[in-house]
Amino acid sequence: MQKIKFPGTDKNASRIGLGTWALGEWMWGPQRKEDSLATVKAALDKGISLIDTAPAYGFGKSEEIVGQAVQEFGGRDNIIIATKVTLEWDEDQNVFRNGSRERIFKEVDDSLKRLRTDYIDLYQVHWPDPLTPIEETAKAMKELYDDGLIRAIGVSNYSPDQMDEFRKYAPLHSCQPPYNMFERQIEDDILPYCKRNDIYLITYGALCRGMLSGKMSKDRKFKGDDLRNDDPKFQEPRFSQYLNAVEKLEEFAQEKHDMEVISFAVRWILDKGVETALWGARNPKQVEPFNEVMGWSLSEEDLEKIQQIIDDTIKDPIGPEFMAPPTRKQK
Repeated sequence: MQKIKFPGTDKNASRIGLGTWALGEWMWGPQRKEDSLATVKAALDKGISLIDTAPAYGFGKSEEIVGQAVQEFGGRDNIIIATKVTLEWDEDQNVFRNGSRERIFKEVDDSLKRLRTDYIDLYQVHWPDPLTPIEETAKAMKELYDDGLIRAIGVSNYSPDQMDEFRKYAPLHSCQPPYNMFERQIEDDILPYCKRNDIYLITYGALCRGMLSGKMSKDRKFKGDDLRNDDPKFQEPRFSQYLNAVEKLEEFAQEKHDMEVISFAVRWILDKGVETALWGARNPKQVEPFNEVMGWSLSEEDLEKIQQIIDDTIKDPIGPEFMAPPTRKQK
C-alpha cells in the first residue's frame, strides 16, 4: 500500500483510506457489528493507515466501532484516525448543522471517548454552518489544535472562498469533498485550489454509493433508510444511464488492464491528483481489492477513453447535492 506523509503529523497516510459511514447502521441499511469490526481490522491488515469516520455516522456507532477495532488491532501510533464535527442531531435523529464553538467543544470530548484515544489525528469540519461565522468555527478548531487534542485540521464540503476565510484564523491541512468518475465538480475549483495552497486532498464517494462497484443491477432494491432510495442517480431514467456507463467502463477495464471496474475507478481518482481516496466497505471481502489499485497508472489515452464512455452514456448527469444536511432552525 503506497503511503504519503500526512501534514501536521509525523504519520504516513495510505493512498486509500477506509470510509466507515455504512458501519454506523445509518442511511445504508442493516449492518452487523461483528462484520464492522472485522472490516476495519481487515483494512488495517491490508496496510490502510487512514480511517475516516464521524459522529453522525450512526449517532456515535461508527466512531465506537473504529475505536474498538483499532484498540483490538493495535498499532495506534501508526494509524491516522480522521473524524468530524459540526453535525448535530435531535431525539428523533434529525441531523442538522451546528458549527458553534460550544458544539465543537462538546463533540470533541464525546468523540475522544468513543474512539478510545486521547487525541484525534485529523479533525474535520463536516459541513459549513451558515448560521455560525466561519471565524468562530475556525478559532475553536485552532484552540483544540493548540491544546494538542487534535493533530491536524480539515474541512469537508467547503468551497474555495470558505477555505480562504477559514485559513485567516486557523491552519488548514486537508479538504474532503466528494469525487468520483460520475461526480467531478471539484475539478473546476476545489482540486486546483488545494494544489495551489498545499492542502492535502482526501475525497469521499469513490464508488459513487456503490454504483461503480460493478455489482449493481437494475433490479437492486435498497432496504430501510438506505440513502440510495432518495439518490437521483438510482432513479430512472438516470439509473439505466449510469449502469450502462459502468458496464462500458467494466468492459474497457477488463480489456485494457485485466482489471475490475471497482479498482479501475479508484485508480482514476488517484491519477487525477488526489492524495487519499476513501473507499467505503461493510465486510472484509470488500477490502480485498484495495491493493489492486496500487502499482500501476492510467495513461492519457485511458483517461480520454473513460471520458468518452461517460459522455456517450450519461445524458442526464447529476451531482451529489441531495446529501447536504439542512441548516438548523434559528432560535
